[in-house]
Amino acid sequence: MKKLIVLMPLLVFLLLAACNNRAKKVTPSQVSTNFDTTINNKLVKLYTIKNNKIEAKITNYGGRLVSLKVPSKNQKMVNVTVGFSSLRDYIKSIEPYYGATIGRFANRIAKGKFTLQGKSYTLFNNNGPNSLHGGKKGFQYVVWDAQQPNDSTLVLKYVSKDGEEGFPGNLHVTVTYSVCGGQGLKIAYQATTDKPTIINLTNHAFFNLNGQGKGDILKHCLQINADKYTPVDSTLIPTGKLENVKNTPFDFLNLTEIGAHIKAPNQQLIYGNGYDHNYILGLKKQWGLNYASTAKGEKSGIVMDVYTTEPGLQFYSGNYMASQNTLSNGSKDAHQTAFCLETQHFPNSPNQVSFPSTVLNPGEVYKSMSLYKFSVKP
Repeated sequence: MKKLIVLMPLLVFLLLAACNNRAKKVTPSQVSTNFDTTINNKLVKLYTIKNNKIEAKITNYGGRLVSLKVPSKNQKMVNVTVGFSSLRDYIKSIEPYYGATIGRFANRIAKGKFTLQGKSYTLFNNNGPNSLHGGKKGFQYVVWDAQQPNDSTLVLKYVSKDGEEGFPGNLHVTVTYSVCGGQGLKIAYQATTDKPTIINLTNHAFFNLNGQGKGDILKHCLQINADKYTPVDSTLIPTGKLENVKNTPFDFLNLTEIGAHIKAPNQQLIYGNGYDHNYILGLKKQWGLNYASTAKGEKSGIVMDVYTTEPGLQFYSGNYMASQNTLSNGSKDAHQTAFCLETQHFPNSPNQVSFPSTVLNPGEVYKSMSLYKFSVKP
């Protein structure tokens, strides 16, 4: 297990390494170097954006949020996301989505098929009978072109070619990470196409507001601005119905512990092995965005408020984390030690005419924005 240590003279370090078999400890500068490489003739690096209250590290391999540090109630900087200390760990990870930009289509498409303007398209099925998060090689595996115009902003660009993973159109995508006043991380998405296509972009950060590797998230309190959700079948494809959350384990209209009802004898929870469902967000505007959710770490006092332009929010309770990967602080990604709040359009939207459209046509500009705003409460 890797453990962090302070820097020491090279000779002492070598002597210690020779005297025991403990894993080498990693310094911040070494972590940055651990991401420097070339993949398919494109440079991969680890970038840092920050202000005086918040710091985010992002790699252009998969457009991934590697770490996000915010102050706790004790004014200690806490990394509230799950991530690794090297590019190699991301490449070999059993879980492919940690911190990644997801596309072309976030979430599931039933049987990997959809029809657009009378033409049928077939995608790669990488999640049982369905296509998930863009297919076999989604955006989490590509190297994005990166530009850092200032200390607080990182701009990532990628051209997804016509036919990539079965999707039509040359899709030009820009994702902009920025830190802003009041301890906020903003992610803005923009895209254009030269053929009619479908698109649904999000970020797949896994959060533990007590800190990475600091136990399970079942006592985190969660609130979701949604009185309805989309129930699913046994393959986690929405049935097309919209169901009220009231008097069900899916009611997070008020702050409720994530673990309060997660073991309830509910067929939807059985299908997801916990929460893995899309919530239909109500209207509650602030800063030009819609309020989506609030989560609070019971130990750190860290509160995360999520705002978005998207109509839906996928709440995933880390049900398939299985201690198969070692995180950057040396801990394991144990069962339900992190959760996801993925801002999105609804799963399987191309096959559900009643769901908000995910079609993007030539001449149109796809725009989406999400804000993760942090504060502290005792």
